[in-house]
Amino acid sequence: MISPIHGSSPRISPRGRRRFLRQLGLAAAGTLVTPPLLQSCRGGGGGADAPGAGGELVISTFPLYIDGDEPGAPGSVARFRADTGIQVRYLEDINDMRQFFARIQPDLAAGRPISQDLLVLTSWLAERLIGLGWLDPLPLAEVPNARNLIPSLRDPSWDPQGRYSLPWQSGIAGIAYNIKATGRELTGVDDLFDPALKGRVSALLEMRDTMGLLMLGDGKDISQPSWDAAQPSFDRLEKARRDGQIRRFTGNDYQNDLLAGNLAACIGWSGDVAQLSLDDPDLRFLVPESGGVLWADVMLMPKGARHQEAVARWLNWVYDPVEAARIAAAVQYISPVEGVQEILAQDPATAELARSPLMFPDAGMQSRLKVFGPLSETEEARWEERFARITEG
Repeated sequence: MISPIHGSSPRISPRGRRRFLRQLGLAAAGTLVTPPLLQSCRGGGGGADAPGAGGELVISTFPLYIDGDEPGAPGSVARFRADTGIQVRYLEDINDMRQFFARIQPDLAAGRPISQDLLVLTSWLAERLIGLGWLDPLPLAEVPNARNLIPSLRDPSWDPQGRYSLPWQSGIAGIAYNIKATGRELTGVDDLFDPALKGRVSALLEMRDTMGLLMLGDGKDISQPSWDAAQPSFDRLEKARRDGQIRRFTGNDYQNDLLAGNLAACIGWSGDVAQLSLDDPDLRFLVPESGGVLWADVMLMPKGARHQEAVARWLNWVYDPVEAARIAAAVQYISPVEGVQEILAQDPATAELARSPLMFPDAGMQSRLKVFGPLSETEEARWEERFARITEG
């Protein structure tokens, strides 16, 4: 029997992390000798004297999704500004997909541009925006570093020519828990329904992640989700909400409750827990034996984006393997860029990250990661309507 995968990605000490980020900063600036792989991948990033694109690049994304400023090691947003001369307003203002869609819908539906030039959204919403015609094609001719993209992430089925999207990070929906609060290691989805944890459990407002994890726990195939197969999981979730087992449904804001000790366990995301465990080493992440939900977030340019040249510069910059490795070391999600694992392996401070199956899934991990399959428009409405009745009830 294959045992569940416990633990977040290995922890980096603050000192080791700062040293690694400083070294990558020097490598990116060309003052360290870089491996041949990196030397061949550089290019198109621009220097400090490169012309800006005018105006201000505005990005909407999720919290905990990029490296921040560290003592002696400016974060990626600050470094991009210094390298390109482009000003950036980096907004960590996305908590839940449905809430964010409701915010941008009135303007985009009316043909009015929104303030953002770039959106980082999950793939199912990207597919919806493409279908609605609310995106502009990405300026791929100006993004030569897109050649560094991992082949399996190119040209997804919902964007078959890769015109509208490029991947930001991938990750895993699984179970996050505080071992001090649970008093034991958790082993599977059933633990979320343990009466001993009543009122100290949360689930995600992201329907595919919550339902996907529960359906996997019930032995269902989520690659081809069916309404009938989902009903036992819906029923179980509804009862848990009605009985007070589930404290609340969250977007990214579950992070605060987890750190504050309000939650003993929850459905959460792999990289978040890895970062939060730096502040609280009692936090754990579990990919159950029954499976975890693999997802991808992508970068999209909304219709009428005002600063498309700046978008191209950003896309090219974050696809440089050195910069991508810096981001990966901080967020501890699955990077879409080739060469990142090799870069992390070269430094003792991050060598354990390079061996983490949560960041670089091995065959065993890949076998238990499942992607939630497509739903037709009618099915989508039906699933979301029942899920909303539970989450809002």
